[in-house]
Amino acid sequence: MRTQRNLPIVDGSVVPASIDIAGSLTELQALGMRWRGASGLHRLGGAGPSDHKAIRLAGQTVMVPILTHAAAQSPFEAIANGDRAELRREGALVAEITFPPIPRFYELETAEGVPYWKIATLHSHDVFATTVLQNCVRYADRRTSCQFCAIGQSLRTRSTIARKTPAQLAEVAAAAVRLDGVRHGVLTTGTPPTADRGAAILCEAAAGIRGAVELPLQAQCEPPDDFAWFERLRSSGVDTLGMHLEAVTEAVRAEIMPGKAEVSIETYLDAFDAAVEVFGRGQVTTYVLAGLGDPEEAILRMAEEVARRGVYPFVVPFVPIAGTPFEHHPTPSPFAMQRLLDGVARILEDAGLRSQDIAAGCGRCGACSTLRSREKSAEVGA
Repeated sequence: MRTQRNLPIVDGSVVPASIDIAGSLTELQALGMRWRGASGLHRLGGAGPSDHKAIRLAGQTVMVPILTHAAAQSPFEAIANGDRAELRREGALVAEITFPPIPRFYELETAEGVPYWKIATLHSHDVFATTVLQNCVRYADRRTSCQFCAIGQSLRTRSTIARKTPAQLAEVAAAAVRLDGVRHGVLTTGTPPTADRGAAILCEAAAGIRGAVELPLQAQCEPPDDFAWFERLRSSGVDTLGMHLEAVTEAVRAEIMPGKAEVSIETYLDAFDAAVEVFGRGQVTTYVLAGLGDPEEAILRMAEEVARRGVYPFVVPFVPIAGTPFEHHPTPSPFAMQRLLDGVARILEDAGLRSQDIAAGCGRCGACSTLRSREKSAEVGA
């Protein structure tokens, strides 16, 4: 990267004409940035993306870590001034960036006095997101918990509530669409001690929202014991389903997410097949965290395997969250991420899968990875 005197304006961001957008964004996500000035809208703790801030560069919105240990040492620094910021790398100007304002629905509260921002949050610039159940059966015991998970942090700091009712979610979703132009939503959940692994809770939440507002929704949970739940989710108003592997080899899964590893990869693959039958090819996704210990080749093999089955592999760089056992775990290098994501993009092209075709959810949003910018047919700025 280098400073350039004549900086053309691209979708509200001032960007050097010679800048490698995909490469620069990948480096930003891997290294994070030091934020100077009023922080405004950002995520702290809770279910991911946490410790991040959404920025907009060259028409693309990406989530960049600002509160992690790695970000504190990053060569990138953003100096905010109003609704814009100068992005610098080791003091040299890279680009002028913009960032989403605090959404207007955050100003409201329910009749019971619960602030809307404790019920749902804005991800990226147009995504309604909520963790319906802010507890997980595995979280309190480090022998079973995912070592990178921070789902309980926001509950401890009282920045959310433990259980969001369908009525609350419907009220907040309708306001987010009306006031802030939200375009799709994500419903995730901690895993309860039931065989459906959260599917029932998500059905209730989706039905409540879709009864109040027309908003495409993704539900996210572990594979339920009974795959009939996929039909029930679809009937309740869920458009896409996310079942997240996070790690792709059984050895890494057993080490860093021992409770979740009890649900085998083979079970996930069977669930993917059953879910694609219900939701359609390209409307089922899985989240893969690069940097947890899986070899690059293993991630590419899994991406190819699930893509062949019609599942979109959303590969993102692992970002360690403060307060978790993995808070000092290293992040993947920018060069490794660029190589990996280029490989995943080729797999997606061969499988005919595109993020822009996903109706709702993390793959559609794309802000937690630069994978979307590598898709040849991707719509920049979508």
